Amino acid sequence: MTSKRRKNDTETVGTGKKKDKREETPKISEITEDTDVRDRVKVAWLKKEHLSHGSIELDCRPFPHCVIKNFIRNEGFLENLEKELLDLNFHEKSNDLYKFKQSDDLKKRKEAHIAGLRAVLFERFRLWLSSVFAVELEPVVDVSCAKYEYTDVLLCHDDELEGRRIAFILYLVRPWESSDGGTLDLYSVDGNNQPKDIVKSLVPSWNTLIFFEVSPVSFHQVAEVLSKDKCRLSVSGWFHGRSLERLPRYIEPAAPRSPHLPRDEELLLEWINPIYLDVAYQAQVQEEFEESSEILLKNFLKEDKFEQVNEALKQSEIQWVKRGPPNKRSYRWAEQQGLPPCVSACWELLSSEAFFLLLSNFTGLKLHFMAAGDDTDEEEEEKDEERAAGSTDPEPRAAPERQKSEQEKSAKEPSTPLCRGELRCWGHGDYTLIHDTNVDSMEFALDLLLYFGCEGWQADFGGFTSYIASGEDEELLTVSPESNSVALVYRDKETLKFVKHVNHRSLELERSSPRGTSFYDFSFVYYE
Repeated sequence: MTSKRRKNDTETVGTGKKKDKREETPKISEITEDTDVRDRVKVAWLKKEHLSHGSIELDCRPFPHCVIKNFIRNEGFLENLEKELLDLNFHEKSNDLYKFKQSDDLKKRKEAHIAGLRAVLFERFRLWLSSVFAVELEPVVDVSCAKYEYTDVLLCHDDELEGRRIAFILYLVRPWESSDGGTLDLYSVDGNNQPKDIVKSLVPSWNTLIFFEVSPVSFHQVAEVLSKDKCRLSVSGWFHGRSLERLPRYIEPAAPRSPHLPRDEELLLEWINPIYLDVAYQAQVQEEFEESSEILLKNFLKEDKFEQVNEALKQSEIQWVKRGPPNKRSYRWAEQQGLPPCVSACWELLSSEAFFLLLSNFTGLKLHFMAAGDDTDEEEEEKDEERAAGSTDPEPRAAPERQKSEQEKSAKEPSTPLCRGELRCWGHGDYTLIHDTNVDSMEFALDLLLYFGCEGWQADFGGFTSYIASGEDEELLTVSPESNSVALVYRDKETLKFVKHVNHRSLELERSSPRGTSFYDFSFVYYE
């Protein structure tokens, strides 16, 4: 009996031991062997000009990027590579920025075709890129495989990280349409070099490689995959070298804070479920809150008031405005001016002096100078320190009485309670991201979320608010949308939050519920 063995199959040698599969190195596009084409790409990239030649296309809108079709010449190699990649162990990756499945780093994989691709990328192709960009690229392997399936997404980001110079993606997808989602979307930028609009979408295609220079304006995303039966398979990574000069990070102006409105407890009696106005129940709420720094208060508003606001939000002609930029957030919001009367009245409730006091009773925080609190111990400690300092002064100096009385008056004068609030509408594609320029997250604060229109909303739709510790991915707390419920969360300087991307599953509500596919919340922050 005779049989044929492929060149790269495992061989048995005379000792009876198995010899490892040999690395199979593919041939890449002939376009990379043409020095004339290479020089033309180099000049076009430098001048930021469009270039199209054979299987290669360079476009500089909105930032320079290059597409090489039929990157690998050997179709059999690609099919074997696909099989090896799909046999890898993939890990679910999910945080504020993304949701997809990723393999381990491929730099140590020994499968013949994975090792061969790695070799050709970081040897031959790296040298070609070094020549095009006139920059030395390190032989550092930074490459992995990603699978994007239904509702998976990678939101707007710029890829900037120390040492990354060129990003690349090699697609191994079967026939794919723009209606399947998963496009590589490229963003324009505004005057502050913040992402503005998607101006180009690249549809993944088999054996196509895309690369671009990592820069302060290389904002892009992988759009949500909408197909329920296709897999967007790709190999991606970065070539490392001297980074481009970074622009100063744009710091957004801090959101304005407002003093409380002078409204008395009659407003609370008009709007709030009577159980939450009972002093004994408030003490019970405070005890539970002080144990965990969070609490969910269900059926918070009186039923008739809740229904009024709920219907007004769904049926009225509220002017919703999109809020960005997309590397930080994407949702709709409305200003208080022009809201239906009942919705504006609810805003006033949450901004009222009486409500500040009620929150103090719920949480034990001193959100108002009239709230219960005991500063005696702190004041005595301060006085003891002053006496101790005075006793060591050989020549104590007495301040004038007038100056002393003014200082005491200033110290005792209460600060004005402040808050900031938003009315937000959440639907498919909306989210917020954690970002290092958010000055509002750098202090202690009490968050409040009051939800409307959440009937039928499910956790796998997204839209929940997640709290994490700074520098960690593990969630500390998740707040899911629930109609007529108030979530109170006290966070410190090391606690960050985001709203998870609302995915395509949320549109299923259109078939099962007459209420639509959006929900609403009042998002308020209160400061001690």
